[in-house]
Amino acid sequence: MLFISSINYLLQLAIGDRQGYGFYILHNAGAMTANYLNRIVDTELAELLRASGAVVIEGARASGKTVTALRTAKSSVMLDVDPNARQMIGVEPAMVLEGDTPRLIDEWQLEPSIWNQVRRVVDRRSLAGQFILTGSAVPADDASRHTGAGRFTRLRMRPLSLYEAGHSSGEISLRGLLEGHGQKSKRSELSIASAAEFICAGGWPGNIEKSPAATLRVNRGYVDEICRADLSRVSGKRRDPVKVERLIRSLARNIATPVAVSRLAADVGGSGNGLNRDTAAEYLEDLERLMVVENQPAWAAHLRSRTTLRTSPVRHFVDPSVAVAALRATPERLLRDLEFLGFLFESMIIRDLRIYAQAADARVYHYREQDGLEVDAIVEAADGRWAAFEIKLGERRVAEGTKSLKRLAKRVTGSDREPPSALAVITLKGYGFAGGADDVGEIPAGALGP
Repeated sequence: MLFISSINYLLQLAIGDRQGYGFYILHNAGAMTANYLNRIVDTELAELLRASGAVVIEGARASGKTVTALRTAKSSVMLDVDPNARQMIGVEPAMVLEGDTPRLIDEWQLEPSIWNQVRRVVDRRSLAGQFILTGSAVPADDASRHTGAGRFTRLRMRPLSLYEAGHSSGEISLRGLLEGHGQKSKRSELSIASAAEFICAGGWPGNIEKSPAATLRVNRGYVDEICRADLSRVSGKRRDPVKVERLIRSLARNIATPVAVSRLAADVGGSGNGLNRDTAAEYLEDLERLMVVENQPAWAAHLRSRTTLRTSPVRHFVDPSVAVAALRATPERLLRDLEFLGFLFESMIIRDLRIYAQAADARVYHYREQDGLEVDAIVEAADGRWAAFEIKLGERRVAEGTKSLKRLAKRVTGSDREPPSALAVITLKGYGFAGGADDVGEIPAGALGP
């Protein structure tokens, strides 16, 4: 057989390639799952496999896709470390797809033609739960590749949330808030120093057992690899690593803001050494295809108001640790710049809200009006229920967030929108209480969960 089917051997091959960038260092499948932290997407994956022929798990490199998929898969082939399997796809793809189901095709985007082959097998078998495809980049659109409608379901996987990492009790459930349930939590004592450390380390599973100094070095290596190779690989064009780094640093400085592409382009460098707007937009698109950048879209509220809404997306990385690494910051430096730490804290909470919202079949937006009213996060479920949140690092700014949420609720009154299921300010610490639209609650970061 030309391709390798042994999971243990493949994992041994993967050690040398992966150990430097926050991946699990594994010698066998047992070691892979021995210290596994349960993920919220575990349940989502199981549900989707019962409903569709193939599930595509997508997410940034090092977010834990392969480990999660292997816990469910009954057989696997890993294209990033098995060149013989990649050759076989061009010769006899059916051999690569044979195996106990669900069969994992890891890093499938390295051989995009496998997509149509999987589709054909799913059609022929007419059974659910046949394949799991994982990928850390979205291939360029190809007219020859079938859309996969009706056969494939996509599942986004992000780094660990505070709840998954064990830093939040999860006493206040986002799903419960969307359902209008009143909830309370005991006092959370998350310190600002701990928050800075969590932001710097990020939610990367491979960083869980590392020292703070080691996580900083690993995360900087992650960003260096994006600049040096990843962007060129995903785009199919040579990208200037220096300009990529400058763009990422500019994004980092403007995290959690609706900064314009033109400003990012100008920030890359002076005349003759910067990027024009179109090129900067291409670089940003590449970063989105790598799933390293995940913008927060504006909420289409459809309110009966003459106020003009601002629709520019708010810029975020998939994890705020990317911004910290790009700027080569440390927890100590962040504590000396509390304003910037506040933006990073907001980005971390947006990451967590996205994870929890996805499990509740909801999405996360922002709301901004030209008259100055801004709300950091609107979580809207598929059935139209919604909740609004302000995110404030300092307790002194809770009153400011409360005022914005009340203004938004007043704007909605009399519109085609139902009243919010919940309004709350997400803070660093304190007692938690929220639920219902009659009052604005407070939720400590250490109590928020799915």
